[in-house]
Amino acid sequence: MRFSSGINRPPYEAEDAYLQITSGCSHGKCKFCTFYKDAKFRISPIAEVEEDIKELARYSGYNFRRIFLQGADPFIARYDYLMRVADMIHKYLPNVETIGGYARVDNLRNKTVEQLKELTKQGYSNFYFGNETGDDYLLERMNKGYKAQDVVNYMRKLDEAGMPYILNFLGGLGGHNYGLSHAQKSADVINKLHPTMVYASELTLFPDTPLSLDVQQGKFEDATEEERFIEMKEFINQLKIKTIFKAEHVTIPIPIRGELPNDKEKMLEQLDYLIEMAKQGKLDNFRYGVMGL
Repeated sequence: MRFSSGINRPPYEAEDAYLQITSGCSHGKCKFCTFYKDAKFRISPIAEVEEDIKELARYSGYNFRRIFLQGADPFIARYDYLMRVADMIHKYLPNVETIGGYARVDNLRNKTVEQLKELTKQGYSNFYFGNETGDDYLLERMNKGYKAQDVVNYMRKLDEAGMPYILNFLGGLGGHNYGLSHAQKSADVINKLHPTMVYASELTLFPDTPLSLDVQQGKFEDATEEERFIEMKEFINQLKIKTIFKAEHVTIPIPIRGELPNDKEKMLEQLDYLIEMAKQGKLDNFRYGVMGL
């Protein structure tokens, strides 16, 4: 099996099979990102993909039900290529029901709604879109490569096509004293859409990122732990849609998960507990213990 950057996945995809169809990241300019720097962006030749699928098939005793495609944004591949990949997966791995992976919002630029409908029929679903924020200032500040309205426009194509998808919220992205605005603007964007899940994580700075250099130069001040949980509380409170919410990443001290709107109060109470812990200084060293994502 070929994995140019190792295996990267959200925690809830732990039981999947993994298949690389792209290497690196098609964008590669986000100021906070540590992933995929070790590989130049490349779409795998279809012959390589077929070889890897055949290798997975030799382990068919595992009865994989889902493939989580590897690469920062494998969904950037064109429609015809993705259809060929799906055909081969279903040929050699007939137990596979769904295909997902990480994705950028602008991966939808080169696909029509009709094409997305056909991809959905082939099992593509619940790609994890790293939108991170709905704040135009932060989207530009972090070099995301698109605006908040682009998030709405592109993701509505998936809503129209009936393809389930997941959106991300990256807490702390605005730094010190910026959390409430970030939470409100991000929730406003997501409230216009219909994700099956909103998955939250927290910005954690590592030395090999441009944003860490901004900290050294006094251009960015990290949010405090208390600010982070106040921000997440506001974000959850502002979400008006029916969806699953999960914040169970290594960057968060305790997992917070539930269904919205039914479990909103329970999750807000958990965040109140974290806010109180932060006020007491019990989380001051938590982020220093996060060694990787």
